[in-house]
Amino acid sequence: MEQILTDNQLIITLIILWTLPWKGVSLWKAAQLKDKWWFIALLVINTLAVLEILYIFVFSKRKKRLQDSFQRS
Repeated sequence: MEQILTDNQLIITLIILWTLPWKGVSLWKAAQLKDKWWFIALLVINTLAVLEILYIFVFSKRKKRLQDSFQRS
């Protein structure tokens, strides 16, 4: 295991630098929208930012549209 880490330090660093901002933004949006289950899923599941990107651009916007339509009614 140590050999894998030392041989691929650049790749691991790039993965962390790619994933961390997406995870931060998605967790922030989930907290603001009070999406408890999404927050837990985003925190626990690591998908190399795929789930985080989907949440930011698809699911959080859908919930926000629903909330806005209820507030207008």
